[in-house]
Amino acid sequence: MSLRDQDEEIVDAELVEEGELVRAAPAPRLLIDRHTVLRPGEDIPTSDNPRQRYTERDVYLNEATAKALKEAEEDESPQRRTAMRLFEAWCAEQRQVAKPCTTKTYTEYAHHLMERGLKVSTIKNYMSLIRSSMPPGKKPDPSLYLLLLGRYRKKNKRALRRKEAFPITLPYLVPMMEKAESDNRPIGWRDSAMLAFGYRFLGRSVEDVDLDIEDVTVLDDMVLVWLAEDKTHKGEEQTLYLHDREDLQLVFRMRRWLDYLAEQGITSGPVFREVKRNGSIPSSETRAKTATKRGDYLRPQTVNDRVKLWFAAAGLKTDGRPVSSHGLRAGGATDLGMNEATDEELELAGRWKKGSRIPRERYVRPVKNAKADPFKKVPMHNPEARTQE
Repeated sequence: MSLRDQDEEIVDAELVEEGELVRAAPAPRLLIDRHTVLRPGEDIPTSDNPRQRYTERDVYLNEATAKALKEAEEDESPQRRTAMRLFEAWCAEQRQVAKPCTTKTYTEYAHHLMERGLKVSTIKNYMSLIRSSMPPGKKPDPSLYLLLLGRYRKKNKRALRRKEAFPITLPYLVPMMEKAESDNRPIGWRDSAMLAFGYRFLGRSVEDVDLDIEDVTVLDDMVLVWLAEDKTHKGEEQTLYLHDREDLQLVFRMRRWLDYLAEQGITSGPVFREVKRNGSIPSSETRAKTATKRGDYLRPQTVNDRVKLWFAAAGLKTDGRPVSSHGLRAGGATDLGMNEATDEELELAGRWKKGSRIPRERYVRPVKNAKADPFKKVPMHNPEARTQE
């Protein structure tokens, strides 16, 4: 052993009683990963860095923050709750941890969905909802499942097929509203206002039912709607001007419903809320005992159910596409596109991203393609006419 080695050994040694053996203290562990960023002059953090000592105060949330975080987690979307419920049930069958799940579990569940023959869009939606439900910093790697999905896409062409909602254009919407109002009951007033608003607002059903009375102003010729944000414009508030039409009667229907709420002493909170067949509106206290986490706010599924109800009640038929609340948004976009609205006007009306191809390709083009018949240019075959010649 060299003198230098002996010196280093002495430095690391400790004086101990005879017969005792003490190991040298381990070298400080570096506390860095690929996301660590240090500024000039900063020390590399280590496990024994005296300037970086964490205590319980650094890791435990206070009660107020923990409560707010719990409420935020419980207020997740119905789609995410459904996706996680199904995922957790599958994990329980496989005896695997659902949250936080491993990349292996995440990948196998995606393969399970593919084996069931689900559509590509459905699988991507479920996997995205599951991944976003995982705790921060513990999200699974999606690259393996996406590799499988690419192969699945090539081998299962039917899995790419989208079945769009039937567009509820004005010729369908007006009979639905009239049917809802035929009994002249408050529940019909609410539904007809909800139908008219959904068509003109061009919103998603969750956006309709999340609106508060304070966000809506009914004028003589239009309805003003204030939005704090929407799916496309996060953190960007907007004021929408929904001009009225004689066939839609948006102002009349919204004003009648809001006036009725005011008569019941309701001037704040959700615009569209539960109303009994006898016209009574449950109090917040009553709703708190039996309602879902949405409280006084209707579930998006309720809008879906009412759209289906009045479509059937009006005796209307579709071309095979399903009837849903999304048909109100599709119907408004289709009516605009079929009547020469520009791309910019469509995007603005439905609050799509600038340059989005969705309104034209999903709502307008299918209708135009269905009406187009190039074989009309071919003369009718008439053998009798040839004989007479």
